[in-house]
Amino acid sequence: MPTYHEIMTTDLSTLTAAADRWDGMAEEFAKQEKAYQRDVHGITLGDSWVGLSAYAANRRFDTTLKEFQNAQVEAKGIASLLRDAHTQFVDLRGKLRSARQDAVEAGMKVSDQGVVTFDTEKLTQGERTAYVHDPDYQESVRKAVASWQQRVDQLVKDVGEADKGVEIALAAVVVDSDLNDGTLTGFNGKAYGDIERYEAEAAAAKEGLKISGWVSESTFTVTGPDVGYTVTGPKYGKEASFKAYADLFHATAEGTLTNGQWKLSGIADVYGGARATATGGFTEKGFTAKAEASVGIRALAEGRAEYGPYAGVYGRTEGFAGAEASTNLNLTRNEVTVGAKAFAGGKAGVAGGVEVAGIGIGGTAEAWKGPGAEAWAGWKKDEQTGVWTIGADAGASLPVGGSLGLEITVDPEKVAKSVGAAADAVGDGLDVVGDAAGSVKDTVTSWF
Repeated sequence: MPTYHEIMTTDLSTLTAAADRWDGMAEEFAKQEKAYQRDVHGITLGDSWVGLSAYAANRRFDTTLKEFQNAQVEAKGIASLLRDAHTQFVDLRGKLRSARQDAVEAGMKVSDQGVVTFDTEKLTQGERTAYVHDPDYQESVRKAVASWQQRVDQLVKDVGEADKGVEIALAAVVVDSDLNDGTLTGFNGKAYGDIERYEAEAAAAKEGLKISGWVSESTFTVTGPDVGYTVTGPKYGKEASFKAYADLFHATAEGTLTNGQWKLSGIADVYGGARATATGGFTEKGFTAKAEASVGIRALAEGRAEYGPYAGVYGRTEGFAGAEASTNLNLTRNEVTVGAKAFAGGKAGVAGGVEVAGIGIGGTAEAWKGPGAEAWAGWKKDEQTGVWTIGADAGASLPVGGSLGLEITVDPEKVAKSVGAAADAVGDGLDVVGDAAGSVKDTVTSWF
């Protein structure tokens, strides 16, 4: 949320300047559309190229041509949203400035951070004496200060809510609204420049989920292209490490649906680029030695369905196209693993399993096309989630083959919750038995 100081000092003209640039981008896309239609798409429409290949190319070229058109719509939509945001922020800042001026005229001071205080410098000697010695006067001043502060804070909050609405609109305007146009993450050909409309749609979607009992959360991040490297160590108690990367792109989408104890979650991750890393050394945690290098494209999609900490199922698909090689030996408190692999070609794999009371068991299977071999075994702890994984896998391909693996997971937090719930249930059951036994005793005693 923007602060009072940020609201009062931010140069809002950058919004309209950016809007002009987005309109310029739409014009450039229009030029590229004409050039593409003339020089590329048009070659599939003449008599010189016929047959199935021409038909297939025409369908592909249609999609690209449509993307040029959708890009113009999206760019113009963003430009309109930026101008709408500028109008809203200028109006709200004007109201805040007006409130500040009213407060000053009423005998207040408003700091650069939006803090309201009573301006005693404007008091006459008699008024200052009365202020110092008259409790009623002091109370009236405190109430006035609180009232003006509340007004300023509310106007700052209004700007924050408007800023959130702009965020919602800018996030939604770039989402491909037509998944049947040949692309899944293309430009939005149905973009529009109305912030309130995007806010209303988001609120309606959220309310619809709440009405049905389900609440959703989601995140989406895209990074790249990026190139760099890092070298550290070795130092006392620190391992030496080297990392070099050339990332073309990395996109991740995560979402959850919760309803009471039920939780549905999913993640999709796609990465393209090249990476090489090497680490090794003795630390207070133990010994680590590993090196890996890869180039290509990876994709992963996973879905889970869980009922509290008690039970769950999961499924995962993975794909890889490129080349990779690695070797590792780790002997630490949180990891004991050994493995090696080398592969060039394409992989496609699936994994699935069940989880009960925080302990899961599952299997993995991959199909390979291209020469390679791998083997891995051990156990390790995920530093972020605290989940332990115990497993092994092995595979080979010359040039067709695959791999099989077993994975067991232990989530200490879920195990503890499940054991606690079981203990509570046993305790409740013993209480019921005790109460029943006491009732029988009282009844029998009453007969005599």
